[in-house]
Order: sequence, then C-alpha cells, then structure tokens
Amino acid sequence: MEKFESRFKKAHFQFIPKRQMEKFEKLGLCEHVLKVVSNKKFVKPSEIQEKTIPLILDGKDVVAGSATGSGKTLAFGAGMIKNVLKGKGIQGLVLTPTRELAEQVAEALGEFGYYKGLEVVPVYGGVSIGHQKKKLVYADIVVATPGRLLDHLKQRSVDLSKVGFLVLDEADRMWDMGFKYDVGKIVAACPRKRQTLLFSATISGDLADFSDKYMKAPVEVLVDNHVDTSKLRQIYYDVRDGEKFSLMVHLLKSDNGRLSMVFCNTRRNADFVEKNLRGNGVDARVIHGGMDQRKRIRVLKEFSEGRVSVIVCTDVAARGLDIQGVSHIYNYDLPSDPKDYIHRIGRTARAGESGLAVNIVASRDYDNFSNVLRRNDGLKVARVETPRFDRVRIEMIERKPMRKGNFRGNSRGGPKSKGSYNNRGRASSRTDVGQRTMRKSRGSRDGRSRSPVRKSKSGFRGSGRNTKNRVSRR
Repeated sequence: MEKFESRFKKAHFQFIPKRQMEKFEKLGLCEHVLKVVSNKKFVKPSEIQEKTIPLILDGKDVVAGSATGSGKTLAFGAGMIKNVLKGKGIQGLVLTPTRELAEQVAEALGEFGYYKGLEVVPVYGGVSIGHQKKKLVYADIVVATPGRLLDHLKQRSVDLSKVGFLVLDEADRMWDMGFKYDVGKIVAACPRKRQTLLFSATISGDLADFSDKYMKAPVEVLVDNHVDTSKLRQIYYDVRDGEKFSLMVHLLKSDNGRLSMVFCNTRRNADFVEKNLRGNGVDARVIHGGMDQRKRIRVLKEFSEGRVSVIVCTDVAARGLDIQGVSHIYNYDLPSDPKDYIHRIGRTARAGESGLAVNIVASRDYDNFSNVLRRNDGLKVARVETPRFDRVRIEMIERKPMRKGNFRGNSRGGPKSKGSYNNRGRASSRTDVGQRTMRKSRGSRDGRSRSPVRKSKSGFRGSGRNTKNRVSRR
C-alpha cells in the first residue's frame, strides 16, 4: 500500500465531466472506486465492464470471454472492493497463470482499493516465501499463482476459510500450463458459499466442466476479441535460411518503432536473439520463464517506461500483461499454436493506435505459418518484397553438455543450466538458433533430401509437400 500512497497524495484530482462519470455511476461502482476512475480520467466503460459489472455487483457467478487489455481487472475488482472489509482476513482471491500478471493485477487492485485502505498482497514463486508469509497476515485480497499458493496452503501460512470472492484470470492459459488440478485443490480449500468469476480469452470444454462443477448457475458473457485489422497491418518476408536475423536487425534499425516486441518460441532462441541484437547496436532486453523474477519485473518496467525500445520474449509475454504503446510485433519464430499468433499480435494496435505485425519466414517456419493462416480465418497477411540488407555478425551461444544419465529432467523445466532451456531438460534442436543450414535429410525418414522449394499460386514459398493445399486455404 505504501507504494501507491505518494502517487495519490501528489495527484491533482481533476474530475472528468459529470456526464461521462454518470456512465460509471450507472454501473453501480462504489464511491471509493469512482474516485480512482475519475483520477485516471477513464472516459467510458469498456464492453466487458458494461456487461459484467452489474452482474458481479448483483452477486452472480460469471464466465466471461475477454482478451487482455479489455478492462476486466476493473470489472471483477469493482465487486471485490465493494464487498471486502479491511482487517477481516483474506476475503478476495485472484488466481493468475504467471508471476508478471499477478504483480500487475495486484498493483491495479491496490490502486482501485486505495481509498478503502485494503491490503492487496501478490503471491508467486521465484521470491522469498518468508517475506510473503509476513504480508499474508494483514492481507485482505490475495493475487496468486497456483503453485506458490499451494506451497502456502501446505505450510499453513494462508487461510482461505473467509474467501467470499474468487476470480480465475486468464483461465485458459492456466489450463494450458497444466494448473488444472492445482486450481481444483485451491478451490476446494475455499468456502462453498462464495462468488466465483472466470475470465478467459477462450472458453474450452475443460473450462466448461470447471464451471459446471464449481460455479452456481454462472452467467456467460462474451466479448468480441477479434483483431482490429483496420488499425493493424500484418506482413511477412520470405527469406533464405540463415538470413532471418540479419533482416530483423535491418528492420529494427530502419523502422524506428516506439516500442517493439520480438517473439521467439524457446528460451534459448530468445537469449540468442537478445545477445546478438545488442552486439549489433540494438538496445534490447530479454524476458522468459528461465529468468530470475526480479530481473523479469525490472525488464518489464524499463520497457513500459520507454527506457528500452526492444524486448525479446517467449510467449510468457504474449498473454496477460497489459503493456501500452507497443507499435511493432516481430515474429522471429512462428508459433506452433495458431492461437498464440493472435495473442502475440494483440500486443499492438490498442486503444485506437495503429500497429504493425512482421513475420520473418524461412523454410523451417513454413508449416507453422501455413497452420496459422489456415486456422485463423480472416487474417490478411501481405507478402512484402525483402529489402536489401547487410549480413551481420552472429555469435552462437555455447551449449553445455547435459549430465550423464539425465535426459528428461524434471517437470518444472529440467536441469538449471544455461545450455538446457526446453521444458523437459533435453538439449534443443540444431534449428533452435535459426542460423545453421538445415540438414539435407531433415523431414525424411529414409534419408533422402526434401523436395525442392517452389512458389505456390499465392506467392508463399513452401516445401513441395502439399504446399498448394495448405496455403490456398487461407
């Protein structure tokens, strides 16, 4: 709470016009939240706020489909802050998939609950559990990742017996990360008499089963999450193997974007790209799940404040984090899951601003890129002629040999060595860094070379294998 105090004491409360404030007042927001809304100069409620806040304040369980940046924190925070009483134990609980999202949601709820004096405590792994235990004694609202909250439950350092307000934020992401059963254990530790809210970008069958089991006659609210193509331009460059990085350096130096995010599929690739961008004069930082939590928070803060213009990241930054002002998205690696592509490009073209999504496609990306185009109807990704650019110097990352007899690693990321970054501890493939020439026998079990690359009718260079069928179905 202390970190918000100076900010609000120094603020000059210039209330927005009454006609605009009436839009929020009609939703039933309490006076404590209305003061903060006025100070932040919110003009009008978002679609998710208009549809869910009246239901939440009426005590209904809600299943809401909404994307990051839609204003859902205020939506579920309004009901929580109105009903939670200071000093009566933990009455509000929010579960999030990542540490960064837990920190972000906790900060937002701390701001909205400032005038009521509520104590909001973030709980996540990667930091001292002892320090969290001390804060939990005074907590009114807890924002937590499932794994660390289970640790506190096992050590009996958290009491959920008074929770009357439970929120699952980015629920589909939690399920994708394997937290389904952990969430079930946490819900079982909460009172049956409670209000439960579930917010998710997509509503899968597993989430529907959860709502049937743990929620009381939930009201389903859907908000259109499509990408606004009128503000977002999507393009791709088709390049030879070994030219991806040199082209990206050229683009980053010539585009002059305000803030740019470069997405990679693996931690090792992200480290490779960040190291070589800095070696070629591009001020970049990296963020992925293998970093210390304090470093991740520091990088995000530097990026959101504009002190760093390029951030290289894995999909840990594609979901949940509300980062403002991103002008360019670069897909250095094309995601294997088409849904991740939508989440990545959703980082830009927000709040009426324009944005550019750039895909750098080499032969190893053809399958993923074709899958993205096929599974996301309506996407318009234009091919752009590759500009002239100079080949830049690239320094490879040394890969430490794995310990003898340990091939699978553990379920939480494998051995902690700089050379082993994938989820099961296995050494990454030769194509991870994307700069080595593909082996001739790749893609063929009998050792014969792949079919020659040829252009389809759409202009997209694909392998000779089913290229026409895959690309023409865009």
